[in-house]
Amino acid sequence: MSSKVFAIDFGTSVLKIYKKNEGVIFDEKNVVAICEGVVNAIGNEAFEMYGRTPDNFQVTFPVKYGVVADFGNMLALLNSAFASLADKHGKFYGAEFIVAVPSDISEVECRAFYDLLWSSSAKPKKDKVRAVHKPVANAIGAGLEVMTANGIMVVDIGAETTEIAVMALGGIVNSKMVSIGGNRLDESIINSVKKRYNLIIGNKTAELIKKELSCALPPKEVKTLRVYGRDVMTGLPTEAEVDSAFVYESIEEHLHSIVDAVKMILEKTPPEIASDILDTGIYLTGGSAKIKDLDKLFARETELDIHICENSANTVVVGLGKILENSRYSDLRLTLDKMTNGG
Repeated sequence: MSSKVFAIDFGTSVLKIYKKNEGVIFDEKNVVAICEGVVNAIGNEAFEMYGRTPDNFQVTFPVKYGVVADFGNMLALLNSAFASLADKHGKFYGAEFIVAVPSDISEVECRAFYDLLWSSSAKPKKDKVRAVHKPVANAIGAGLEVMTANGIMVVDIGAETTEIAVMALGGIVNSKMVSIGGNRLDESIINSVKKRYNLIIGNKTAELIKKELSCALPPKEVKTLRVYGRDVMTGLPTEAEVDSAFVYESIEEHLHSIVDAVKMILEKTPPEIASDILDTGIYLTGGSAKIKDLDKLFARETELDIHICENSANTVVVGLGKILENSRYSDLRLTLDKMTNGG
């Protein structure tokens, strides 16, 4: 295989690019800042502009709910990323790619991932772009064995979606996408702070509150955090002190919705595979998997062992890397025809 082989995880929140035998070479926010039709910044630099730009700037997240929602801006972001990496990692022209795609997407949404790379400055040949179902890459990245007949269950709590999948023999037996993720938790915190404290806060502040104070069960020890925003009544800058008990009340309903979806998938899982999951438990990945006591909530509601995957925010891209570098996973890399015809 060519030395120019890359894997891409088009996350809703973060874009990650892996180069064969080198590891992750790009790991930044999946954001692009456009000024009068020209790319001004991408990644973390563009994210710093979010909520701060004048009217002639447009800061957008081109991937929504795990799929490409803004093809033009995602293409511009991808080409800019390729250009920024070229000096250190070589030109991307003619490279081979694999990309992780959600399991529960339409044929049109799936095709967009292939078209994005075919339309990019890399100009790969049609047969040099392959896709892997994201849950499969997720499981491999978590160190799980996906190629045997033993069933495994992975719950990936991302930025805008939670993808629940039961797998065996390298394929997906049952899956479900829930439109709840870290961003929904942030929105709930924003609304709760406005209602309780008459304070308007931004997305970045809400994300900070989530990271510092969120918990999946009523907290035994209450922690506090002072936050700043705009007073609803006066419009002037002001502050408030929020605590972990308040944050728990803000996000509790959403976390239970995820648990309910997991229980629904378990109910639809074939008995033989269900017995495997009873032995091995459920694996939690994704950026929000490390919310305090989330494993305890899942364990209480499902009566199964719950495992929080190490480096849970990066299991997909790590799994893609393993698929690139290990020939035993070659059958998992699918062309567009195979992906859109049921693999």
